[in-house]
Amino acid sequence: MKQDRPHCAIHPPLLLCNCVFLQSGWKLIHGDVFRFPENPVLFCAAVGTGVQLILATFLLLGLALTGLISTTRRGSILAGMVILYCLTCSIGSFISTRLYFQMNGKAWVRCVMFTAGFFPTPVAAVFMWVNTIALFHRSTSALPFSTICTIAAIYSLVACPLTILGGIAAKNYASHDFNAPTRTTKVAREIPTEVPCYRSRFLQMIISGFLPFSAIYIELHYIFASMWGHQIYTLFGILLFAFVLLIIVTSFISVALLYFQLAREDHRWWWSTFINAGMTGLFIYGYSFFYYFHRSGMSGVLQSSFYFGYMTIISFAFFLMLGSAGFHFCLLFVKHIYSRIKCD
Repeated sequence: MKQDRPHCAIHPPLLLCNCVFLQSGWKLIHGDVFRFPENPVLFCAAVGTGVQLILATFLLLGLALTGLISTTRRGSILAGMVILYCLTCSIGSFISTRLYFQMNGKAWVRCVMFTAGFFPTPVAAVFMWVNTIALFHRSTSALPFSTICTIAAIYSLVACPLTILGGIAAKNYASHDFNAPTRTTKVAREIPTEVPCYRSRFLQMIISGFLPFSAIYIELHYIFASMWGHQIYTLFGILLFAFVLLIIVTSFISVALLYFQLAREDHRWWWSTFINAGMTGLFIYGYSFFYYFHRSGMSGVLQSSFYFGYMTIISFAFFLMLGSAGFHFCLLFVKHIYSRIKCD
């Protein structure tokens, strides 16, 4: 007697959909990939500050190319950067607050306050330390008290109000919908713990920092010689091209590493993409040690404090700028690939 085959209860289209999901690891985490990161206030403040620094840097390079900022006078570039940073505070606050609302955040005032002090606070700390050492050594490099009061007044009367206005504009006029292409499940999916050594987190950070750094390595020598070697830098067109190239290379590498992370079913990509993209700033800081001991000829407590103090701020600025650029490219990439999934 011929035995009947058991009837399959799974509908053929649903079975086909499940098979598609099982083909690739990144499709398995479609219900977790848009789960918002930990410490959203800190994350949004870092992203908004990075966008603000990118905009201020582009404006500064544009003004230097047109000659509106004198590049032959010492301190003119730094003064222009301070003013441009204060004038673009509303942009950074708008970006960070809008992203915070898209993450269903409620304490938006706290996000605005974090954005207002995320970059100026370490800058002020390093400046006070460096200026105190300069005063102790009776150096002419120490800024007078009147200049410090002027900078503090500019930040208090210009930067802080613009930061608050940017947060209010994001609250009232920006879209608060994240528009995720897939639904997020209530329970987070377990992340596989067995990861091959060539896909380790540490190796990804090294790759994401070294490759973009190699694209600007030659240009860094001339920039360092201009900043610390009493030389005048005039090739701002090449510098602008190198900066754009750095952002593009960093973003593409971040997207590639993000795909490998999603393929191993790791949905915690928010902070990892930001850190991966910003690792070039750490490589720049590492290069500063090489330049100090093998190229600069500087020595002593005063020169070391100025050099490493301000290089810490510059490297931190690059970390924020490249991290923010890489995150935005990765966000577009994630939304694009998961929007092609037809099943919920």
